[in-house]
Amino acid sequence: MERLKEKIKIDPEEVTIGILNFIKDRINAFERSGAVFGISGGIDSACIAGLLSRAINKDRILGLIMPEKTSDENTVKDSEFVANKFGIKTEFIDITKTLESLGIYKTMSERFFSNNRKSFGKIIKNVYRLIPNKSNPFLGGLLGTRYEWMREVQAYYRIKHRIRMVHLYYYGEKMNYLIIGTSNKTEDLVGFFVKYGDGAADIMPIANLYKTQVRKLSEYLGVPDLIMDKESSPDLLPGITDEVALGISYEKLDLILLGLELNIPDVIIQKEIGCTEDTIEYVKRLVSLSSHMRNLPEKWQK
Repeated sequence: MERLKEKIKIDPEEVTIGILNFIKDRINAFERSGAVFGISGGIDSACIAGLLSRAINKDRILGLIMPEKTSDENTVKDSEFVANKFGIKTEFIDITKTLESLGIYKTMSERFFSNNRKSFGKIIKNVYRLIPNKSNPFLGGLLGTRYEWMREVQAYYRIKHRIRMVHLYYYGEKMNYLIIGTSNKTEDLVGFFVKYGDGAADIMPIANLYKTQVRKLSEYLGVPDLIMDKESSPDLLPGITDEVALGISYEKLDLILLGLELNIPDVIIQKEIGCTEDTIEYVKRLVSLSSHMRNLPEKWQK
């Protein structure tokens, strides 16, 4: 049987052609004048920037840079770097005042919130290690948690993406632009996104690519090394990276997800990847618990 590491490989040129045609087709089908998306300074939005700059005229693309007061100090700089690299116009929107008006920063307990990003990041990382039953806050969030402090944290960070979504749709409707999502397949399958936040868009061009495949595509598109070399982070809580939150590396997570998608027996996945049965069960649980996030709201049936 062909190994998972071989199966996950993509032909970036072929994938690029397919996605470019998809973007063009959808803009025409929606009868939109252009495209708007959020630029975060991370690899996923940089990949989208590279794709859009090839798909349509650059004067029909708008990138929104939407930091807030706890965003990483490099967020704006890296976002502008990506926009300049691909020749994309941007709008800068600081969402801090909106969040302050909603009392968001006050929801965080004094013992968990600090103006010092590094100290706050250390606190959160230590808290992750203290979660009982071999769980973690991300899994707890999918379950619906009994820990009050975790509910505070989740309410605190999730609204940030939802406020950004509001701005994206405002600009999209004002300019008759299609809202382009930046989520990838890994995030989608395990629920590593905010429902009605970064999970909301008109189209998701890279949502059928695992994170490691997005990296390969980004390299082909010419995403700068500065962005390629960054640790992926949701930039919602200071000091937290994707892999700290998920509790597993993207390389391992993607191969497990691919193995499950292909209905490969768990024992073979374990052998090929070098993971434990518990790790596979953990990934299965993430996929199952997040299924509602990938579907429309349930309706009562007569």
